[in-house]
Amino acid sequence: MPRLASRVDRISPFYVMELVKQAARMEAAGQDIVHMSIGEPDFTAAPEVVEAMELAVRQGRSQYTPAVGITPLREAIAAFYRTRFGVDIDPARVIVTAGASGALSLACAALVEHGAKVLMPDPAYPCNRHFVTAAGGQPIPIPSGPEDRFQLSAEHVRKHWDDQTAGVLIASPSNPTGTAIAPDALVELVDEVRKRNGFAIVDEIYLGLQYDGERKSAASLGDDLIIVNSFSKYFHMTGWRLGWLIVPPTLVGAFEKLAQNLVICASSLAQHAALACFTPTSLDVFEARREAFRERRDYLLPEFERLGLHVPVKPDGAFYIYSDVSEHSPDSGAFAARLLAEAGVCAVPGMDFGTADPGRYMRFSYATDLARLQEAVDRMSRLLGR
Repeated sequence: MPRLASRVDRISPFYVMELVKQAARMEAAGQDIVHMSIGEPDFTAAPEVVEAMELAVRQGRSQYTPAVGITPLREAIAAFYRTRFGVDIDPARVIVTAGASGALSLACAALVEHGAKVLMPDPAYPCNRHFVTAAGGQPIPIPSGPEDRFQLSAEHVRKHWDDQTAGVLIASPSNPTGTAIAPDALVELVDEVRKRNGFAIVDEIYLGLQYDGERKSAASLGDDLIIVNSFSKYFHMTGWRLGWLIVPPTLVGAFEKLAQNLVICASSLAQHAALACFTPTSLDVFEARREAFRERRDYLLPEFERLGLHVPVKPDGAFYIYSDVSEHSPDSGAFAARLLAEAGVCAVPGMDFGTADPGRYMRFSYATDLARLQEAVDRMSRLLGR
């Protein structure tokens, strides 16, 4: 058999998928499961977007596009930053990608030398480590606890940066914690990276789903940052596999060359349909759904405290609650298995998100209907005697 590259051994399994497979087997056997595991909105594409896709199919708009995306979509994304976030972005800096995953893969291919270190918080979205590894770099997860809002900080950069470090990869708001980096803390962090001539990749796929404070893009801090975003979360188009990068003007050519060779282009049909995301009617839909997510969060937070599933940092975005379950178990993996087996509630243990105290924490997703979340709380109440 062919010998696999050694990097494959450095990429760990996505444990949540094993839990989800177990939940699926239970459902197939007739058991009702409340899913609080996968980070996928229960909402789907807005009606105007679906209509735009149907029209694009009928018009045969399925041929290759430029590697950086169709011009109208790049212009629409830039206009969205101006009207929603108050940032003027040259559309030439926008590169349309095959989802945020495609954007992060492209960014790591462009910026991470073999053996280079990239700092990131622990806990973090597990694939962020693996994008760096796949590019030949070394992900360096830095333990980031409640006192850091579970985020990388300027002090972490000062303490952990060395001659092999190339940059940082952060997300705000974050998966799994739903926490955002405070604006002043982000400025300080970026300044520390700049002092060291490093890069900063900022994943903002949950920025549209921020509930507390002003929704402010890191793009406002200067044109030297690499901004990642997606149509998956705020626009509820996960399977459409469409996202974007905003890159420094001097790097556009390099990113375009890599995109031409590695992906050709993002889905042409999805690109044409995504133009309808920015109509007033569609934006009203997305904002109404954002309020629905906020309602779910605000229902769950006090209920979790009552259940002894303590939330050390209030999530201000995304659709996750990162809960301290140590009152009930020293092992979040065992506790997740118990919730699934005895209460029919599927949630994710901390082992997927890093090595900093993973047995203490679990991620609960509230990307499901409020009535189902209420059912999950009722079941956990009975199980935990609350």
